[in-house]
Amino acid sequence: MTQKDFFNARSTFDTGSGQATLYRLSALGNIDRLPFSIKIMLESVLRNCDGTLVTEEDVKTLANYNAKSPAPVEIPFNLARVVMQDFTGVPAVVDLAAMRAAAKRLGGDPKKINPLIPVDLVIDHSVQVDYFGTLDALKLNAAVEFERNQERYEFLRWGQQAFSNFRVVPPATGIIHQVNLEFLAKVVTLRDGVAIPDTLVGTDSHTTMINGLGVVGWGVGGIEAEAVMLGQPLYILTPKVVGMKLTGHLREGVTATDLALTVTQILRKHGVVEKFVEFYGAGLSQMSLADRATIANMAPEYGATMGYFPIDAETLNFLRRTGHSAAEIMLVERYAKEQGLFRTDETPDPEFTETLELNLADVVPSLAGPKRPQDRVALSDMKKSFESALVAPVKDRGFGLSADELSRKAIVKDGEMAGRRDREIGHGAVVIAAITSCTNTSNPSVLLAAGLVAKKAVERGLKPPTYVKTTLAPGSKVVTEYLKEAGVLPYLEQIGFDVVAYGCTTCIGNSGPLPQAVSNAVTEGNLVAAAVLSGNRNFEGRVHPIVKANYLASPPLVVAYALAGTVDIDFASEPIGMDKGGQPVMLKDLWPTQQEVSDLIASSIKPEMFAKSYGNVFDGNPQWNAIPVTGGDLYQWTETSTYIQHPPFFSEMTLAVPSIKPLSNLRVLAIFGDSVTTDHISPAGNIAEQSPAGQYLISKGVPKKDFNQYGTRRGNDQVMTRGTFANIRIKNLMVPGVEGGVTIHQPAGERMSIYDAALKYKSAGTYSVVLAGKEYGTGSSRDYAAKGPYLQGVRAVIAESFERIHRSNLVGMGILPLQFKDGQNVEALGLTGKEVIEIVGLGDDLQPRQDVLVKATKDGGSIVEFKATVRIDTPIEVEYYRNGGILQTVLRKLVKEA
Repeated sequence: MTQKDFFNARSTFDTGSGQATLYRLSALGNIDRLPFSIKIMLESVLRNCDGTLVTEEDVKTLANYNAKSPAPVEIPFNLARVVMQDFTGVPAVVDLAAMRAAAKRLGGDPKKINPLIPVDLVIDHSVQVDYFGTLDALKLNAAVEFERNQERYEFLRWGQQAFSNFRVVPPATGIIHQVNLEFLAKVVTLRDGVAIPDTLVGTDSHTTMINGLGVVGWGVGGIEAEAVMLGQPLYILTPKVVGMKLTGHLREGVTATDLALTVTQILRKHGVVEKFVEFYGAGLSQMSLADRATIANMAPEYGATMGYFPIDAETLNFLRRTGHSAAEIMLVERYAKEQGLFRTDETPDPEFTETLELNLADVVPSLAGPKRPQDRVALSDMKKSFESALVAPVKDRGFGLSADELSRKAIVKDGEMAGRRDREIGHGAVVIAAITSCTNTSNPSVLLAAGLVAKKAVERGLKPPTYVKTTLAPGSKVVTEYLKEAGVLPYLEQIGFDVVAYGCTTCIGNSGPLPQAVSNAVTEGNLVAAAVLSGNRNFEGRVHPIVKANYLASPPLVVAYALAGTVDIDFASEPIGMDKGGQPVMLKDLWPTQQEVSDLIASSIKPEMFAKSYGNVFDGNPQWNAIPVTGGDLYQWTETSTYIQHPPFFSEMTLAVPSIKPLSNLRVLAIFGDSVTTDHISPAGNIAEQSPAGQYLISKGVPKKDFNQYGTRRGNDQVMTRGTFANIRIKNLMVPGVEGGVTIHQPAGERMSIYDAALKYKSAGTYSVVLAGKEYGTGSSRDYAAKGPYLQGVRAVIAESFERIHRSNLVGMGILPLQFKDGQNVEALGLTGKEVIEIVGLGDDLQPRQDVLVKATKDGGSIVEFKATVRIDTPIEVEYYRNGGILQTVLRKLVKEA
């Protein structure tokens, strides 16, 4: 059927390889001063205007975008594609398989449950660093990965053949965001003869890395992504766009990582949650695309929906460098110029909601930590900052040590390992040094700088102490190729930075076990040990359970801290080590110049490397190809599987849409403070043997050595529900002074795990509520941060504020997000967790962001009443909530259409 053309915008243009259709933005009047990101959204709305899902009014509203005060209306945004990684992708495919089963039960056609737009799943989150410091580490870790994840990979192989529009990039290829940047993204693509901008959502917060390439896209929960896959528009409130003007040049010795951490601190302080950030100014022309991607990657850390860099000459240069065809590049250039989407230094500045400015010359070498990515520390202040954190109160993100505890030491009994000697360590000992994560492993400038630091260290005879676990996990195989070509990979290997995997590893908690001697020393000494990683996340308990201080840093600084063996050092005045002649070696002696790095980039990176690495990307892994594929259109569930289980989300669903009803007799499951992350809520990292999840696996005959990570078991709701709120660092204020997933079950006042309390409430027919402070749900877009609480019986969360994706995910699971009024919170209202909660005023007439009355009945019968705002923000979200969630909404629609 021919798409309607309400605005006479359909036209043709010469792509350089023939004629193609486009929908001209100029047909909507003068839109030259719109932010580039808004123009790309406008093109989608214009092209998809059908008078029903996307109306003429939707087009007019966005075309008349008022930057200073955007209209508070929702925009139906149709995306070009979806990307997923396997942690979030497996449960999404499990849900699709469950939806097929439900469609058949309800009398529909299971084959209608199928991605309607292209979906790529990149397997990059499953590999763990069990082996390191050896040339065989890559092969050994890959072997263990396939052994541990056989069931999951069999399931994904089934999905690959059962669903159309669904491709899987096998393990050991690269990190999703770098594969997306280097290979999957087209910037502009042709679909049925129509040229369209390459837009996407991804089931990973750091999908925003693609913004560096001029592609509009951001992270959503798996729940939202599934709806987009099934043909639903993504409904988003007309965004505010913060313009960040970049001027000047980075100084000698300053890296893209330092810039990204600086931008993160500035924007987090300014406040950009639920806003777009768009970068502009002459400084863009001085930045490589890899540097842009490093900044865009960190958008979740500064809180923005995305951090967008417009298409320009550097975009085209990057496409050439990464092996794209001349026809593809010509299409991007001609389309962008036809549509007014191509930026030059002469382009007038767009009109933004707010503006900020940063002179790149003001950026200094930096780290971030020890507990949050926005807490930047200048390298020159690092020693002082760490020592201050040791004694700072825990509530101020310190470690709360007393004066007596500062001098604690422990012995790493390396003498038990052949050829090694015992070493004394104290607070700040670096036990993990990891070049990891999409943030930096897309960027040749910092990776080659790390290689040069390693080269100079080897030449001076320096090596890291034996207690440092050193790892290199490149974002793609191309990285290994150019490190070899540059001649620096052997030097990285000589100081322990062997390639251990092509995957996310340390940044997502897959750092693997520490050597037992190191683990024993840290635990027995009760030390604040440190990790230094080139990642984007350093929340408590994420990197490794016993490593308390975690710092984000550029790859060359990761190498430097590995060599020093401690973060309690001032590199300006203290030597990093002693050379073969007994002379002190300072950091400045090892640090490369920008010219050295630039020369290596020019001589070592070739387009042919990308063509070679991605030439057979979907079928180039023999281990993956050897996995047997079973089943047809419907997945054959097995009760014995501990990885893949049929989730219960649709088990009681009927075609009738239920009414919205008040919530009453809710018990408080937990009370949390500020900045509770999805890492705290959703199961992640190691599965403790004595935890409810660990005990479940043991009951199923799984030995401890085969527990794997929570992330790899996200296809099993039984494991995930038991692991929800089980993070070892989570602090439930109902149990003051205690870390871990424990609570007080009411009314008996009995202390138990949060899971056991939730199960006890559910068994008695009682649902529960969670109370929280500011920024509830920050961090990765983990769908089980919403699914897990729902399965535990949580039906409402009342918080001072929410992170964007998590708030949306709560609605998508049928959990009611409520926001305290300004000036009110748990403490101000005197809530203790012993109350019975009732939410009054919910009904079928529910409106977005309306107020409701919350009644909290205390032990003695007294009642605390307060109003809260329903954070269901759009009319379509009201429908999702009414249906019990996004997937139920879509499933009913598809079955009824059959």
